[in-house]
Amino acid sequence: MFVAPRYGTGSLADLFPSVLAGLGVPGADDRLGLELTAAKVCVLLVDGLGADALAANLDAAPFLSGLPSATLTAGFPTTTATSLGSLGVGAPPGEHGIVGYLLSIPGYDRLLNPLAWRLHGEQNPSDLRAELVPEEFQPTPTVFERAAADGIAVAQVSPRYQEGSGLTRAVLRGCEFRPQISFGDLVANVSDALRAGPRSLVYTYHGELDLTGHVRGPSALSWQLELANVDRLAAAIADQLPRGAVLIVTADHGMVELVERVDFDTTAALHEGVRLLGGEPRARHVYTRDGASADVAATWQGTLGADFAILTRDDAIANGWFGPTVRHRIADRIGDLVVVARAQGGVIRSGTEPLQSMLVGHHGSLTPAEMNVPLRVFRA
Repeated sequence: MFVAPRYGTGSLADLFPSVLAGLGVPGADDRLGLELTAAKVCVLLVDGLGADALAANLDAAPFLSGLPSATLTAGFPTTTATSLGSLGVGAPPGEHGIVGYLLSIPGYDRLLNPLAWRLHGEQNPSDLRAELVPEEFQPTPTVFERAAADGIAVAQVSPRYQEGSGLTRAVLRGCEFRPQISFGDLVANVSDALRAGPRSLVYTYHGELDLTGHVRGPSALSWQLELANVDRLAAAIADQLPRGAVLIVTADHGMVELVERVDFDTTAALHEGVRLLGGEPRARHVYTRDGASADVAATWQGTLGADFAILTRDDAIANGWFGPTVRHRIADRIGDLVVVARAQGGVIRSGTEPLQSMLVGHHGSLTPAEMNVPLRVFRA
């Protein structure tokens, strides 16, 4: 039922190191065997585009369907902040430290939301970037910093809200940031940025497919129509590439439609011994009170049943879910228990997370639909 992350040989964390190798950056390793020979590369990340969902809707994406088909795995959990960390740092979550959608940080009584870089549930959210300095929270040089240090012109073309955000500073820093305001503006910015130097690297992001999948579900007609927009976007970027440039299309995670909802906020038994509940419905970090982990695990397994796997932190780490190694300071961010969905269920919070709890599409677990992401390469 679960897909193991292919760290080191076929994961999202291996993409940019392989690209840097093709661009001639010293010390970079072509882990994926891309064998790039181009001096100009664009990577388009489509938020929420699972490889399984793309394969089931090839007619909606004729451009992508016409490219050689390959897949990568995301890391764990299959969530945007974690995947962007793996992509931008070129390392598994156990090394970059963004180990979930909501995670516990020693010294804080609320969970960190890395996407927003704020404490979850604060009535008046403060700007944590001075207190939890992103560059200190994740100090490893990003792939973009490594590329720029070797003289490559590096740019990010993304929505303006991502400029200077905590997550951008933590895992995507080192780029010239070019805000995009529309479909055409994204294509034009990518085309211009690729021509900025003899060697150039451009990262660009598309988020509307993920939003559509969350609200309507990945089997909805609206999702298929948005996939057609994604395909047109990729084709338009390809059409504007300089001669000899390469476009790589991938994603941060796939998605499933939630069928079974277990509500933590209305299930009293699930509260016993629990200090904080992080993660998201498909992959929860359960932070327990001292000495309560075994009892909490038994209660949760009895309540949730066989459609959920409940592992201790040590077992999840030993399984390699967060990477071959997990740094000591990062291990503390992982739940005492890690709860993942095997089928189409999730642990929601109707009171604390009402909007998320109502969503149709979700991700976070290690099922094929969530874990496998496409890798499509176009060479101009």
